[in-house]
Amino acid sequence: MKTRHFAQLIALSALWGASFPLLRIASPALGPWVVAGGRCILAAIVLALLMFALRERWPARPTWPRLAVVSLLTVVIPFVLFNWAALAIPSGYSAVLNATSPLFGVLAAAAVKEEKLTGLRLFGCLLGFVGVALLVQLGPVTVTPLVVMAALACVAAAASYGFGAILMKRATRTHEPLPASATVHVAAALILLVPAGAGAAAPSAHFTVPAMLAVLMIGTVTSGFMYWMSMRLMREISASAATSAAFMIPLFGVTWGAIFLGEKITLSMLPGCILVLAAMTLITGFNPFRGAPPEP
Repeated sequence: MKTRHFAQLIALSALWGASFPLLRIASPALGPWVVAGGRCILAAIVLALLMFALRERWPARPTWPRLAVVSLLTVVIPFVLFNWAALAIPSGYSAVLNATSPLFGVLAAAAVKEEKLTGLRLFGCLLGFVGVALLVQLGPVTVTPLVVMAALACVAAAASYGFGAILMKRATRTHEPLPASATVHVAAALILLVPAGAGAAAPSAHFTVPAMLAVLMIGTVTSGFMYWMSMRLMREISASAATSAAFMIPLFGVTWGAIFLGEKITLSMLPGCILVLAAMTLITGFNPFRGAPPEP
């Protein structure tokens, strides 16, 4: 992996890390379906405008069903599940559980024989799990059936994205990243249109300014630009390497908390940071002290 690829993974992690606190603002006010539908509509609009500006063409209609499956696995299912989990558990818990997606990505890639399942990659996943646990230092939460269900929802969302990343990788071989990203979000918006509309009409939906601003941010940036960036990156690196950005998300969650919320960063977090970086190195094959290895 080249240095620029690793830098892009860090940039993705930094912006995706901000989405979990934003979900804690938006989901309780608007509901999971409205947040998911709203961010997909915004992302589709942003990406469609970019396509118009760059004079890109939409993918051929026969390919839309396959892109709709990509949409279901990498957008619709993860968005709805993470949004629902945000009603019950802190954002740090969701970010940590999201860090299981690289393991599912590695297993999925091995299952379809697109990548080799090496001991180093599995060890990297283990290091990543230990690192995020040390880094976030989660406080005690009362274990209730709702909390357990929310945690399982996060794991299911991470698994969906991990397996969907394989289809994303395949889509980049036949489509340009921008048209594919736009089509994925148009499909997601259409899938979510009815449940999101029903949720918006529900008496429990409160369209507060903070919630609307949160949806605007995650829709245009993390669900629009960053998905496009992720697909561009996936054209050049393996799917499992691309999903390894999830290990860095809790790290940036702590950083955003320190900058904007005044939360403390202590030396006790250093071991977790080191393990997270080591995990990404093992999974991606990136080593700044030698040339990039051949892609698997």
